[in-house]
Amino acid sequence: MTETRHIVIIGCGAGGGTAAQFARKTDRTASITVFEKGPYTQYSKCGLPYAIAGIIPKFHDLIEFSEDWFKKEHIDVHLNTSVVEIDLQDRGVIAEKGLERIEKKFDRLILATGAQPWVPPIQNIKKDGQLLSGVFVLRTINDGEQILSYIKKEKNATIIGAGLIGLEMADTLHKKGMQVTVVEALPSILANTLDDDMSDQVLQTLQEKISVYTNHCATRSEEHQGVISALIIKDALTGKEIKIKTDLLIIATGTEPETSLARMIGCVIGKTGGIQVNEKAETSVQHIYAVGDCTEYIDFVTNEPVCVGLGSIVVRQGIAAGINAAGGTYILPKGLLLTRTSEFFGLEIAAVGPVKQTIRNRPVVTGKYKGFSLPEYFPGKNPITIKVGVHEQTGHILSAQAVGSNAAQRINTLASAMLGKMTVEEFRKLETAYAPPIAPTLDALTLACDVVALKLTRKRRDV
Repeated sequence: MTETRHIVIIGCGAGGGTAAQFARKTDRTASITVFEKGPYTQYSKCGLPYAIAGIIPKFHDLIEFSEDWFKKEHIDVHLNTSVVEIDLQDRGVIAEKGLERIEKKFDRLILATGAQPWVPPIQNIKKDGQLLSGVFVLRTINDGEQILSYIKKEKNATIIGAGLIGLEMADTLHKKGMQVTVVEALPSILANTLDDDMSDQVLQTLQEKISVYTNHCATRSEEHQGVISALIIKDALTGKEIKIKTDLLIIATGTEPETSLARMIGCVIGKTGGIQVNEKAETSVQHIYAVGDCTEYIDFVTNEPVCVGLGSIVVRQGIAAGINAAGGTYILPKGLLLTRTSEFFGLEIAAVGPVKQTIRNRPVVTGKYKGFSLPEYFPGKNPITIKVGVHEQTGHILSAQAVGSNAAQRINTLASAMLGKMTVEEFRKLETAYAPPIAPTLDALTLACDVVALKLTRKRRDV
């Protein structure tokens, strides 16, 4: 008679919840226990801006798998419960729910502890150890509910950070009738998503509707009776300070992996600050897996470690950890493509692979094409700009970025080419679907590759 396999998962977010589901699919008899420190089972954090905007009617609509769903699958979920100790020798965890102490043995343990918002060192941003009233991060349903309750038309909202979350929230608050200002410490917006020349195109659209300060750091805040009233920012080049009237401040400056339990049991922590994991989602400690925002993995192009932060990657790690912990086999690709997308102020953006700054020491040739989603003669066409980067010697596609109509689907196609290690010469000959009301005869994605291929040919000829 086969002994029951005991799997314990710490965290019921996208990574932990998915791991539990796929562990159950793999082993129908396993004992699966999930400890979640928050009040909810698996929900979409990426959907929070849209719940605040009202596009999603209720925050609870973001819950993808309810407590009842887990119960039906015979997965034991403990909410509002924190794991305080892991005993590797006896293979057990100790968790606390209020005054209740819970002990659970495991054969395999999956860490899905997530990440915490990073708050920059802004003077006076806290009072008595807590953020000022009117100052928020956006990580949980509770954060979203608090922000929504604080929104007032004709009031002034400031967002620190011009990444994807920051700009999604800028769009949301603008639609809610607030006067929005975005402050970014780097010289350009979307620095981890697009190259400067591509993000400049996005910036032009933003500046028609909101105020954007790049190369400015938030230095201190002002408050009245514990409520934020202004944010002081400083120009990194000139040192000049500007005072921005602020009724609502959202800090969207990234996250830090939550690795305290992993450190406690000796898991190797990588140079990005995340738990090192391999293609099976295994940590350096035997029988211990890790998934999601608490981990780092290898970049497909640079072969350097990168933080895991995209929901699509987190879920795939969860699949790997769940299947492997339950006795199956699931192998992730040898690196992350970092395929990403978003939409704000009516503009769709998408990208795959590293930005130019990350691979500046590599021999890369880039090309850009500006065109339309439909033939030029057809009504309803929308602009699209695509930029592609290839390796000068091999011709392999290393990166691609798109701004405009159906950007995500075009980038998905280029991501497939990257994963298959196609050369730009091969990809430019791709036969794409054509019909005047749907697509042009030659799509912008292959035409962008034509530009790169010609530049590559000239460069090689000159050498």
